[in-house]
Amino acid sequence: MVEVSGHRDNESICLMAALRSVLFVIWLYGSLVFIGLVFLPTMLLPRRAATIGIRCWARAAVCGMRVICNAKTEVRGLENIGEEPFLVASKHQSTLDTVLPFLYLKDPCIILKRELLWYPLFGFYALKTGQIAIDRSGAMKTLKEMTRKAKLARDDGRSLLIFPEGTRTKPGIDAEYKPGIALLYKELEIECLPVALNTGTCWPAKGIMRYPGTMVVEFLPRIEPGLSRKAFMKTLHDRIETRSLALAEDAGVNVSTTEAAEAANA
Repeated sequence: MVEVSGHRDNESICLMAALRSVLFVIWLYGSLVFIGLVFLPTMLLPRRAATIGIRCWARAAVCGMRVICNAKTEVRGLENIGEEPFLVASKHQSTLDTVLPFLYLKDPCIILKRELLWYPLFGFYALKTGQIAIDRSGAMKTLKEMTRKAKLARDDGRSLLIFPEGTRTKPGIDAEYKPGIALLYKELEIECLPVALNTGTCWPAKGIMRYPGTMVVEFLPRIEPGLSRKAFMKTLHDRIETRSLALAEDAGVNVSTTEAAEAANA
């Protein structure tokens, strides 16, 4: 009877987690529609007015995770932000990573995949606020256009944010970085702010399930401009991956097992 009772308890917990996850998805996209429509008149105003709408949605996402899914967000290393603009290089595990910067940076310009522009409302705001959408299959032509737009944003006093991995990865994975981050670091000639995180432990890249816990986003010491490509990439990779792996372990992820499983599936 004890085993049966324990099994039923586990089933109840899983069912509750699934219900909470569904409720959060409804909250997330419902708030997107509501806030998006409320701030739609900002499409006729200067760019920064529309940014307020994105900030409101980011707060709604954070609040929903905390209240509905019992997953709080903890931000560390705010003292490393300092004077903008700079180049932000962030680990990427969750959709949350694309909106949280609006809560901590003045006027971020995020380099994102072009497909996101097709999302209702979100695409309107991405275009209005001057985010840089790229074709990830465009190779050299894409890199040149990305760099040109990034320089314009820098000259306007905006910080640039890029995800060096190019896509979302699972917590505990030490990913390879794409060449775009090295090109931007060389061409923009500004400091680089690395960001480690473990958001994927509560908000995975795929599926609708959300889990309780603490999502940590940590701003790391900045990297000065002028390093060689090799030195920069090593410094950046070591800082982000070392802290991100540690944050994943703190959240209960078995890093060695995760990496082995990922390698087997590659």
